[in-house]
Amino acid sequence: MNAMARGQQKLQSQQKNLKKAADKKKGQAADQKTAAMAALVHTCPVCRTQMPDPKTFKQHFESKHPKSPMPPELVDIPNDQGQTLNRCT
Repeated sequence: MNAMARGQQKLQSQQKNLKKAADKKKGQAADQKTAAMAALVHTCPVCRTQMPDPKTFKQHFESKHPKSPMPPELVDIPNDQGQTLNRCT
């Protein structure tokens, strides 16, 4: 009879641990999503796309909106070669 009781406890313990692991995994995914959204701090004024840093923002703006005037916050950001590009508008 002891073996049967221990088997029941083992089963309950396994189920409890599975539930804990699932809850932890679900919470972790939400934390990662929140952190990713918090990292997107720059928003393109033309298309409202969000980017994590000014260099990416400038690359996006130069490739997607070449005819639009460069926003003032991007003018002094260096390009890939470390040079600041002056665009004629």
